[in-house]
Amino acid sequence: MNFSLLLVLAVALSGVICLLDIVIWRPRRRARAARAEASSEGGLGAAERAKLYKEPWPVDYARSFFPVLLVVLVVRSFIIEPFQIPSGSMRPTLKVGDFILVNKYAYGLRLPVINTKFLDVADPERGDVMVFRYPEEPSVNFIKRVVGLPGDRIRYEGKQLYVNGEAVTKTLVEKGPEASPRQLLLGETLGETRHDIYNNPLDPGPQVREVEVPEGHYFMMGDNRDHSNDSRYWGFVPEENIVGRAFAVWMHWDGGLPSFTSIRHIE
Repeated sequence: MNFSLLLVLAVALSGVICLLDIVIWRPRRRARAARAEASSEGGLGAAERAKLYKEPWPVDYARSFFPVLLVVLVVRSFIIEPFQIPSGSMRPTLKVGDFILVNKYAYGLRLPVINTKFLDVADPERGDVMVFRYPEEPSVNFIKRVVGLPGDRIRYEGKQLYVNGEAVTKTLVEKGPEASPRQLLLGETLGETRHDIYNNPLDPGPQVREVEVPEGHYFMMGDNRDHSNDSRYWGFVPEENIVGRAFAVWMHWDGGLPSFTSIRHIE
């Protein structure tokens, strides 16, 4: 289900109904009431007057819902949109069941549904956690970390990431952490962003010979390096598929009671 399309259609329909009422139907109701008032010797009673001025139910509903729907559309399309993390590809940064907030204007403003950018703001930076539409199935949203910018040369070999020929700095944080005993918890620095990743020393994982990121595209990887369906498998993310930058976790829900103890900024 394309929620953005449904929201746009709901705003358009309710807005058209409100406009038609202002321009056509409301003046007709008032004229009808004025004629009835003039033809009545003793004047209209309160009940009769209310009946003549009463808005039809579609107008009543449209007038009530239009401002609410419009605010939701503007906020969701241009300011902040909530998402839920459905998989473990971004562990340990994000957990399955995390509800995140995505900044929709960080990389420029786009029209809803058609996703055409009409205002440039900034470009993604190496290390950003970004939500984008999966290139092979654009109706599905993915979340990964920006590893390669346009023009970068990327290589991933022996569980080591290389950007423009230089190995990305990694430091051991913990062997076999409680949350994932078979993995290594490592600290990695991409650009100015320091974050944690998982590597499984027993899993050879994918190898990527050096590739150059095309203009207008990005190379994305999950922080759970051996359990992430990312650019190492299906290639680059085009700029037009960008949804926004994930910046905060506001709730966690794993099927029981929602938890707000995991509220945090996303690094």
